[in-house]
Amino acid sequence: MSSTASGKNGTWRNWGGNVTARPAREVVPASVEELADAVRRAAEDGLTVKAVGTGHSFTSIAATDGVLIRPQLLTGIRDIDRTAMTVTVEAGTPLKRVNTALAREGLSLANMGDIMEQTVSGAVSTGTHGTGRDSGSIAAQIKALELVTADGSVLTCSEKENPEVFAAARIGLGALGVVTAITFAVEPVFLLTAREEPMPFARVLAEFDQLWAENEHFEFYWFPHTERCSTKRNNRSAGPERPVGRLGAWFEEEFLSNGVWQVANLVGRGVPAAIPAIARVASHAWSARTYTDIPYKVFTSPRRVRFVEMEYALPRETVADALRELKSMIDRSGLRVSFPVEVRTAPADDITLSTASGRDSAYIAVHMFKGTPFQAYFTAAERIFTAYEGRPHWGKVHTRDAEYFAQVYPRFGEFTALRDRLDPQRRFQNAYLRRVLGQ
Repeated sequence: MSSTASGKNGTWRNWGGNVTARPAREVVPASVEELADAVRRAAEDGLTVKAVGTGHSFTSIAATDGVLIRPQLLTGIRDIDRTAMTVTVEAGTPLKRVNTALAREGLSLANMGDIMEQTVSGAVSTGTHGTGRDSGSIAAQIKALELVTADGSVLTCSEKENPEVFAAARIGLGALGVVTAITFAVEPVFLLTAREEPMPFARVLAEFDQLWAENEHFEFYWFPHTERCSTKRNNRSAGPERPVGRLGAWFEEEFLSNGVWQVANLVGRGVPAAIPAIARVASHAWSARTYTDIPYKVFTSPRRVRFVEMEYALPRETVADALRELKSMIDRSGLRVSFPVEVRTAPADDITLSTASGRDSAYIAVHMFKGTPFQAYFTAAERIFTAYEGRPHWGKVHTRDAEYFAQVYPRFGEFTALRDRLDPQRRFQNAYLRRVLGQ
């Protein structure tokens, strides 16, 4: 995957291609001190400040017409503490680099999302998550973090130091400051056995609670216009290590999941009437397989086919009903949906604006191929999700505002009060934060 792109005349655009911005200036600080100075100079010039990672958010959360901070020089491992079992990394470090560095040290994160191209700060600030019965999002694994606040000072926080900031800044939306370093909990590297197999849609929903309870990590993809799902169960294993062979990995991940899938979606975009037939073929293309490998090689996979995404976190007990409604809506609407619907879970956590804050959650993600009109599909899906008090992923397309979030996040006022204290002049404001947090 490519990182953020700068177009002509200083235009910035995100990975999905649905968000652009024209910052007044860009800054690439080589140290925390330089970043703090950039924030102070922005204040002197009356400019707002936003930091951007690799642009994998589909919302305008990182867009600005002020100062755009690019953290690509703030990378690397600061420290590995084997006594505390933590790793401290610079905020601009891509997750891929963190994963490979930890593996060399015989260490691993407990859980992660399904791609690893994002920077650590971008991933945690938007609430990136994988799937897990007991282990939560990437932000839930944070033990401490450091950020530059609106006056240019550097603030560290943890459960013991500035705990009220720690409770919120783990998923801070870029509203509380610019994250410069993060300390994660780690553990000795372990093996996961992945079991992938097709399963009928009706069976997955009927057995969802059992599949969730019996597996450490369960997720599935449903192919609209079909009755088929692709399921994946990841559980810790004593070994031996049996990774996917090089040829098999190339065939599944490059040839099918990226090459053929790209062509199929191009055909579907040009001839929407062909999409149901494409979906039926695609739903049979991924066969059953089992393999055992270290965590990041099981949790993550390359995603090179560009798309736009909406994802909502619902109370876990409501997910089957919501999916049935989603399927019924698609079946009767005449919509042509080429991308599968992805379903994952996360346990309740204590992060103020985490989508899993205070409740066990299930995530339903809907996608559309880049360049395909998505508004009608996303609007209809969002209507279903909000009826279940769904919470949208902060980095994925949605239309909700501060009034809605005040209803679905019991601690919403706690976050906005902290923002008032740390950034009273709204140095880190942009149009997206104005909508989702209010003035």
